[in-house]
Amino acid sequence: MIRIFKYLKSSFISIIVIVGLLILQASLDLKLPDYTSKIVNVGIQQKGVEDAASLVISKETMKNISYFLTEEEKEIINDCYKLNKVGKTDYKLNKKEEIYTLIEDNRKKASEILLEPFMILYTLENMDNEELKVKDGVSPLHFLPLLSEKDKKEILDKLDKIPDSTKMQTAILSVLNEYEKVGIDINSFQINYILKSGFVMLSVAFSIMIVAISITFLGSRLAARLGKSLRSQIFRKVMSFSKTEMKTFGTASLITRTTNDIQQVQGIIVFMMRIVVYAPIMAFGGIIKTYNASNSLIWIVGIAVICLFTMVGTLFLITMPKFTMLQKLIDRLNQVSREILTGIPVIRAFANEKYEEQRFDKANTDLTKVSLFVDRTMSIMMPTMMLIMNVVSVLIVWIGSYQIDKGLLQVGNMMACIQYSVHIIMSFLMMSMLSIMLPRANVSAKRIMEIIDTENVIQDPLKAQALDKSKKGVVEFKNVCFRYPDANEDVMTDISFVAKPGTTTAFIGSTGSGKSTLINLIPRLYDVTEGIITVDGVDIRKMKLKTLRDKIGFVPQKGILFKGTVESNIKYKSDNITNEEMENAAKISQSKEFINKLNKKYKSEIVQGGTNVSGGQRQRLSIARAIAANPDIYIFDDSFSALDFKTDVTLRSELKEVTKDKTVLIVAQRISTIMNADNIIVLDEGKIVGMGKHKQLLKNCEVYKEIAYSQLSKEEL
Repeated sequence: MIRIFKYLKSSFISIIVIVGLLILQASLDLKLPDYTSKIVNVGIQQKGVEDAASLVISKETMKNISYFLTEEEKEIINDCYKLNKVGKTDYKLNKKEEIYTLIEDNRKKASEILLEPFMILYTLENMDNEELKVKDGVSPLHFLPLLSEKDKKEILDKLDKIPDSTKMQTAILSVLNEYEKVGIDINSFQINYILKSGFVMLSVAFSIMIVAISITFLGSRLAARLGKSLRSQIFRKVMSFSKTEMKTFGTASLITRTTNDIQQVQGIIVFMMRIVVYAPIMAFGGIIKTYNASNSLIWIVGIAVICLFTMVGTLFLITMPKFTMLQKLIDRLNQVSREILTGIPVIRAFANEKYEEQRFDKANTDLTKVSLFVDRTMSIMMPTMMLIMNVVSVLIVWIGSYQIDKGLLQVGNMMACIQYSVHIIMSFLMMSMLSIMLPRANVSAKRIMEIIDTENVIQDPLKAQALDKSKKGVVEFKNVCFRYPDANEDVMTDISFVAKPGTTTAFIGSTGSGKSTLINLIPRLYDVTEGIITVDGVDIRKMKLKTLRDKIGFVPQKGILFKGTVESNIKYKSDNITNEEMENAAKISQSKEFINKLNKKYKSEIVQGGTNVSGGQRQRLSIARAIAANPDIYIFDDSFSALDFKTDVTLRSELKEVTKDKTVLIVAQRISTIMNADNIIVLDEGKIVGMGKHKQLLKNCEVYKEIAYSQLSKEEL
């Protein structure tokens, strides 16, 4: 899988942008629970007061506070607050008096210093007068100037035993009292805080949405670009495959690797782009945030993560072997489907639909069983995860409620812990899912790289040899032997002959004698096992493949046409072929008559495989395609088999004029097709058993004679 990443080099900038956006999204996601906590704790419970740093303090209260401050602290507070003249503040006050207002930049320092003094003031203001033995209407605050330094120290020492959360809550109550004293409308203050915090939350949520959409867009583009690159690599590689590699992989497997396997890799790349950076930040960021919100609840999250990994590890061990099977079963299904669809005419002719349905059903059932097993096993994950999440939420509420009752935790903090725990569990789950998805994608990546890394049996030479112009069009076999890959013995042995321009060399023999194999060696669809084949006086293994194949016009036995028009198929070799050359090729191949009968003539549509024209018409268009290319060497692999005798004779007669200075090689089953050839080579079990002209072979080649008399009468021969 790692080797696939090298194809992402061109998308390096996109990856950097995605990583940056993921970090931004994670940080924004982790902020939302904080805002929820603040709205509950500050906005609702504390009526908008955030801490002990009162925004406004009356002169009287400032005086009372100063009794519990050191000289150094007094100086700091003087720097944190400024005295405003009557009515000269930013706050709407009901009372017109001089007042101290907080300088916002110093808020944190002020809160730390004022925490305990405000708590003491609130406690004194709310103490029972009978307990203090003070008359009604007389505030305990009146006695503050009478307190000795020893008394102050005792009070402050006692405060050290009180939890910070309790101190803060009490101090905030004192701040609220102060706001009432100076005439601030508490309800308006509270509503403003909630609205402001709510607007910030909405802004953060909207930002998260924009960032998430951007990440998805960029990630999808990146994965699509990777898929395109891999498909191009595979296609180019497959186009260079010889028949050996095609046989090794199989058409069905190549299709699966080009489609399904690449989709698997694309999917994991998109998933990884989102998870590899985002999930760890969310998981560890959530743990830190949970600890900050309440370190006494972090153990619940720890147990949840352990349970989650135990579940995922078990599922991983169960499903891992099945992932490897899935791709092979998809290959098998594609192979069976392709074979059945290609062979439908034969299947129907033999009324064998039931058997083929059973074959398909078996391949389909095998794939379905494995897919269902994997899907059912993986489907356990989500309900189990939801159970873990719900149990965690219940535990946090249950334990948190006791801590809230004791004043050790606030409601908002408990709610934030629940949200963080969800983030943490989801993050670890996503990382676990990645570890499960990665093996299947890894199998697909290996299958893709297997094609790309395949060393072609047939390759261009490092240095091409110059062609001999004096031997232009000459094809020569010198002691050629050939053995199919993995075969135990040669299928062709000691083949030697020369085919020159202006001559026609024909090959005939019984089925399996090696005729098609022999001519497949010329364009290097296979390479010889022993011996040499030369074209233009050069060993074809020392020529560039394009140079060699540009010299050859190859017409296979099965006429293969491509989706497009009649014109695009005849001009397949080059767009530079003129209409005149195209029409001349159609005329020679005896295609012109049926083309002119089509609605749009040369612009008429040809469907995939040419199934909207007859076999004979496909064969004639294939011949026209070779003629239009105007090569030095023509190879006809039993390319006249679908033609009637009259068309065959007319076509060969006109073809002779075109190929009078070209090298022509014909494989044929019909004697009538090759009777007039300049040189007829008779093959039997991969060996040449006769060579010469028609009349010579009738006299001295028994195999040729048997074939000839089996087709035509003595008079015709």
